[in-house]
Amino acid sequence: MANLKFAKKRKDENPLSEEKWKILICDDEISVHSITKTVLNDFTFKHKKLEFLSAYSAKEALEILKNEDDIAVVLLDVVMETDHAGLDLVKIIREELNNKLIRIVLRTGQPGSAPEKEVIQKYDINDYKEKTELTDIKLFTTMISAIRSYKDLSAIHKSKKGLEKIIDATKNIYETNSLKLFASGVLSQIISILKLNGHSFLINADGFSLEKEDKDINLLATTGSFSNKNIEEILTPQIKELINEAIEKKESIFLEDKYIGYIQTENNKQNIIYINGFNKLNKLDKNLINIFSNNVSSAFNNLYLNKEIIDTQKELIETLGETVERRSKEASHHVRRVANISYELAIKYGLNEEEAILIRNASPMHDVGKIGIPDSILLKPEKLTEDEMKIMKTHAQIGRDILAHSKKDVLQAASIIAYEHHEKWDGSGYPNSLKGEEIHIYGRITALADVFDALLHKRCYKEPWSLENTINLINEQKGKHFDPKLVEILFENIEVFKKIEGLE
Repeated sequence: MANLKFAKKRKDENPLSEEKWKILICDDEISVHSITKTVLNDFTFKHKKLEFLSAYSAKEALEILKNEDDIAVVLLDVVMETDHAGLDLVKIIREELNNKLIRIVLRTGQPGSAPEKEVIQKYDINDYKEKTELTDIKLFTTMISAIRSYKDLSAIHKSKKGLEKIIDATKNIYETNSLKLFASGVLSQIISILKLNGHSFLINADGFSLEKEDKDINLLATTGSFSNKNIEEILTPQIKELINEAIEKKESIFLEDKYIGYIQTENNKQNIIYINGFNKLNKLDKNLINIFSNNVSSAFNNLYLNKEIIDTQKELIETLGETVERRSKEASHHVRRVANISYELAIKYGLNEEEAILIRNASPMHDVGKIGIPDSILLKPEKLTEDEMKIMKTHAQIGRDILAHSKKDVLQAASIIAYEHHEKWDGSGYPNSLKGEEIHIYGRITALADVFDALLHKRCYKEPWSLENTINLINEQKGKHFDPKLVEILFENIEVFKKIEGLE
């Protein structure tokens, strides 16, 4: 083979990175491997040295390429196990492995078997050299050119993939209408975009100060070592100082192994993302984070506005529900307890968070139809006559009529609950004698929550029952009045429901 000569390398006084450019040498001549590795041993580019991988056939090279997706350059011989083994490998790299980033430099000692013009036109390679050409300076410039090209293409590719993830991320998290679910999505997507293994949390930092008690800070989402910790455990003095600095500057802070993201919405809500435990972020990583943060800022703004609307709507619903309860001189706060019991039953029954929240927000309207029942019947302490009971039962239809015309999800759900929460599992309920799963799950859940709470508190027609007597009655009515599965959930989680009732 031709005599290979290499240029002397200029000493680089800058510190070298621990990362290296991976170079695959694919040639069936052992001497080519040894001399290339020896002479290029001190080669550096952008403060990174070379890491050499060796293959002595196209087949060996293919196995390496399948397992190593970050090889910068392959120095590829044309003639190995076959006359066109190298050319065949080029097609596999580009078409089957779909690797468009790796720079392919063909080296051949038999140029007649693969004419340069034909090869360059037909194959997606980046350089073509006869081995007799590989003088010191030409190999040096070839490597510089190839690695520079790989570096630039990798940056563009990473940016493209990062932006694609941002688009997908914002599509997905925009669909989440729960603030905490959205916040969790934000953290997971940032970690995914940057391929981090860091530990993170996201808080709403409105009114944050170093002096403010940690418990007053709204913790929205956590990952890694911050998971399952409360806000007091998370906010160490050092972390609070960093958050305070970001809020005072109204900008994100990038440290060597930490990111403190500052996100302010149009309605002046302040959110802080904290991530630690990763290597220093490069300029591209920081740009991707900033683009993503700008995108989610508008989403946070919409969610906070939506939350205000929902909170106002929820307060109005609870107020109306409580007004009905007070009119009938029943226990105050009944509707809020029923709402919380309904939520827990829904979650433990297997409904998703969104639907459980919907039931919680809608259930306070379960008896809204009583607004149309005369006081003489509604407030009567004695047992109702048959005719009076018929009038009392109309409150289910009245409630449905009040609510059914709304197009709002929460009022549609409230309409179902008002209409069906007096139906019974065995078909003996009203107004339509529905049976079993003919009764909407919203109605079944609220029916159990309503009775459980009502029995434990004083009403105009009875004194409060003990928990033991309440449980005994509900157990007797399992499969008759109540959905058996829901009754089992109630009993299995009785401590949760006792806490809601204030019976701890």
